[in-house]
Amino acid sequence: MPMPDDTPAQVQVDQAIDWLVKLRFDSPSARTEQQFQQWLGSHPHNPLAWQRVSHLSDELAGLPKDLSRRTLEGSQRQRVSRRDHLKLLGLLAVGGSLGWAAREPLGLPQLLADSSTATGERRQWQSTDGSRIQLNTASAIDLHFSAQQRQLELIRGEISLDSNPNDNRPFHIDTRIGPLTTVDGQLLLRENSQGLLLSVRRGEVTLFPASAPPRQVLPGETLQVGTNGSIQALALHSDPWGWTDGVLSVQQMPLAEFVSELGRYRPGLLRCAPEVAALKVSGTYQLGDTEQILQLLSRSLPVRVDYRTRYWVSIGAA
Repeated sequence: MPMPDDTPAQVQVDQAIDWLVKLRFDSPSARTEQQFQQWLGSHPHNPLAWQRVSHLSDELAGLPKDLSRRTLEGSQRQRVSRRDHLKLLGLLAVGGSLGWAAREPLGLPQLLADSSTATGERRQWQSTDGSRIQLNTASAIDLHFSAQQRQLELIRGEISLDSNPNDNRPFHIDTRIGPLTTVDGQLLLRENSQGLLLSVRRGEVTLFPASAPPRQVLPGETLQVGTNGSIQALALHSDPWGWTDGVLSVQQMPLAEFVSELGRYRPGLLRCAPEVAALKVSGTYQLGDTEQILQLLSRSLPVRVDYRTRYWVSIGAA
């Protein structure tokens, strides 16, 4: 669990929101980008504040640009409290798809969730019912056990659950696309921009997607479930379970997709130039050392890794 001293101060959160407006909703100049780099390096908590606040831009993408920009600017100008930030994003959920993120818009799951991980952190433990739970990077959950049932709420990110089959209480899982239930299932859940990725290894799992009939998900299936209840079988370039063993295992994955995936485990910005985006990556990489992964890329592909700062990395043609 992150310690309180690892939590960005409110002023750093406000500064990160201001930079988000300048970099994502304006056309930043070279001087602006240089000033941003200087800000990132000026305090050890600044990159953490940026990493957490920058997730908002993905969620605001579905809203009109002017509304998104005014919302972020307004939150910075008014110097609202953290609780008010949560209220603000809750209101945005009415106009967009932010409801699922309102619990952790500023990256403070330790104040709101039973268990959470920071960027790049992974955790695993055995819960009181004997089930094994793993949290991937930047994830948060709540757990509620009673005499009648077991319940897990996926607040954010990605988890794997190996439910104890010797416990006959149903295991209910709440997600933003709808609930699931199992007794003896081993499954993986990952929230993404399209909805929810669901993969089942063992047991019976029933999915109750929004505005769609219940769906029995069989062992061996990996599905993308949309926020509207649509269900699509997936053929992935990577092993979705790889992170549970501490690795990123991919086959012929486009470099742009690989960089996006790797960026989930690093604070700051990790970018891929368009001219190398289509290069293919294959291999198994240890997630415990993302710097080594970047070095391996530069040795195995015709690319160059440029560090503007420790937290601003670009991959371009060699």
